[in-house]
Amino acid sequence: MKNEAKLQNLADFENKSLLIADDDNPFRERLARAMEKKGFEVLQAESVKKGIESVKSKKPGFAVVDLRLGDGNGLEVVKEIQSSNNDSRIIMLTGYGNIPTAVAAIKEGAIDYLAKPADAEDVEKALLADPAKKAAPPENPMSADRVKWEHIHRVFELCNRNVSETARRLKMHRRTLQRILSKRSPR
Repeated sequence: MKNEAKLQNLADFENKSLLIADDDNPFRERLARAMEKKGFEVLQAESVKKGIESVKSKKPGFAVVDLRLGDGNGLEVVKEIQSSNNDSRIIMLTGYGNIPTAVAAIKEGAIDYLAKPADAEDVEKALLADPAKKAAPPENPMSADRVKWEHIHRVFELCNRNVSETARRLKMHRRTLQRILSKRSPR
């Protein structure tokens, strides 16, 4: 616990409103219920457009924004939050984590970047962590096999599910890629 980030208390914050912008309805609803139990006043949005409207109507003190929303990029919502309330604490969530998007999120004003699926405890820790302290390492990080699997599937999706194009970009044999794609995700 020596180098673990110290959690602030939600009661220390004047603005307890939390915007959750995610197009995965069951995940968003579950996270909203859990965060309400923790004392946040939750606003929900399933698109960039609704997220920006929510920000304009009530400037949130906290936000959890998915990188990919149905109608665009969640970074647009982050920009709107930062322009309306510079003190907001924003967490980016994504199932397609990579270094360039994490850097872009931090540059736009996000304080942390979490890979899906993130539970309410992880989100609360990230939102309330002392920004001056170094973040604690994750309790259950993804295995190297899982990271590899996620990367291959992300490239596959970006190549419009074209196996030959994905294999070429990943510099691997097409049949090897097909075997990897046919397997379940590692833990």
